[in-house]
Amino acid sequence: MAEVLVYVDHVDGAVRKPTLELLTLARRIGEPVAVALGNGAADTVDVLAEHGAVKVLTADAPEFADYLVVPKVDALQAAFDAVSPAAVLLSSSAEAKEIAARLAVRIGSGIITDAVDLEAGDEGPVATQSAFAASYTTKSRVSKGVPVITVKPNSAPVEPASAAGAVETLAVTFSAQATGTKVLSRTPRESTGRPELTEAAIVVSGGRGVNGAENFAVIEALADSLGAAVGASRAAVDAGWYPHTNQVGQTGKSVSPQLYIANGISGAIQHRAGMQTSKTIVAVNKDAEAPIFDLVDYGVVGDLFDVVPQLTEEINTRKG
Repeated sequence: MAEVLVYVDHVDGAVRKPTLELLTLARRIGEPVAVALGNGAADTVDVLAEHGAVKVLTADAPEFADYLVVPKVDALQAAFDAVSPAAVLLSSSAEAKEIAARLAVRIGSGIITDAVDLEAGDEGPVATQSAFAASYTTKSRVSKGVPVITVKPNSAPVEPASAAGAVETLAVTFSAQATGTKVLSRTPRESTGRPELTEAAIVVSGGRGVNGAENFAVIEALADSLGAAVGASRAAVDAGWYPHTNQVGQTGKSVSPQLYIANGISGAIQHRAGMQTSKTIVAVNKDAEAPIFDLVDYGVVGDLFDVVPQLTEEINTRKG
């Protein structure tokens, strides 16, 4: 069976959930070979093997931390040359999509981004994408070279499948461009204790209808009762009510949770582009004609300041 390269997203050896989802998808089309780079790469091996990686290629060098994405592209290209895979899979994070695009150019291959499913085909992997605010579902395959595919988080289940996880050190020769852009400083993001927005199984978002930064406490309370991440529409972010890092939409982050709850969000196309692939969508809005209701599975016409606290209270009562 052909091998499939899977780029590992990890933080100091802690493998992030989207990578484990990629391993599930990779097993559909071949044998997963994981590529783990940077500090803690060796610590990822056990988890990757438990989720189906037949081989783990590891490399650590100061360049991976001290410079931007090019050193990682160099390493992934070295892995590509060593393995000659049937496909290369990465998560659809901003950094991984840049790595994917640069790799595709280098190896002369087609690229598919933001896939929501993957299956084997007679002429190579077939990727499913959701387009035009979920109005269309497309199936595509790369017609030139080895497909490079990025996949949205929460597109596949995490399915443990024990494999050999044989460890090999990846030899990487860095290109002249690798040190072109240096990282001068880093500021740790303040932890809220909530799940990371793009990886969360449940997202609770607020929009213009929240009507103020102080009122986002209502949204946060519902999110915390569900163990959810908090999102915001562009209108709320532009008004300064919530950080840009929490923006969901075309100019923010793209999410695909099991449950998305939109509160006081009208449902403009720019917002829908960032959450349209959510499995179940619930909206609370006092405007019965709001476009968001065209997309939802369940809609509540009402004032969010009446509805959301009652919902939060009911959830906490049932949990208690």
